[in-house]
Amino acid sequence: MGTRLYYRPGTASMAPHAALAEIGIDYELARVETGTDGHVAESYRRVNPTGLVPTLIDGDLVLTESAAILLHLAERYPEAHLLPPAGTDERSEAYRWLMHLTNTVQTGFLRYFYPVRYGTEGVAETAAAELATLFDRIELRLADREWLAGDTRTVADLFLVMLIRWGRRLDPPAWDRPGLRDYAMRCYEIPGVRTMWVEQELDPPPFAA
Repeated sequence: MGTRLYYRPGTASMAPHAALAEIGIDYELARVETGTDGHVAESYRRVNPTGLVPTLIDGDLVLTESAAILLHLAERYPEAHLLPPAGTDERSEAYRWLMHLTNTVQTGFLRYFYPVRYGTEGVAETAAAELATLFDRIELRLADREWLAGDTRTVADLFLVMLIRWGRRLDPPAWDRPGLRDYAMRCYEIPGVRTMWVEQELDPPPFAA
């Protein structure tokens, strides 16, 4: 079947999409539409019963969860250097940051975007305050380095630039922090990130040249 990514623009499919483009292999994009009731077509639920995106089809493998897809692609295509060498401290740092971003920062956004799912008043406000603190800490991490782990971009960076874009809705926007804006500009110049941005037809970020 080859390689196919089921996606919706601007969602958690951004990072795997950027990874595929950065690797440079042939891939097919399948946009998942939602109806007026917010539900996806039954044909997609046969691929991914949750109805969520992204889903990667890689030969016979059907893989969900953005972070898992990133790790799969990094290990299947080591020549793309999407992770530091195995056994190094930098590799472990890349794992740590990717897990932090998906388990802590992304879940903060879920509470911010969908507060009614969590059942109590003030959820969005609490999540926004938490996200502000998390982005402040990430900016400190990047104060004296270009990338989250190691000397080159990794899957953790592809995930973070996605979350920084989500953070444009915060007050202030995540990329209004000087360090995060400089970092996001570097990420936007990664060929795979730029290709993903174009293929998903996303509005250019305000700092784009």
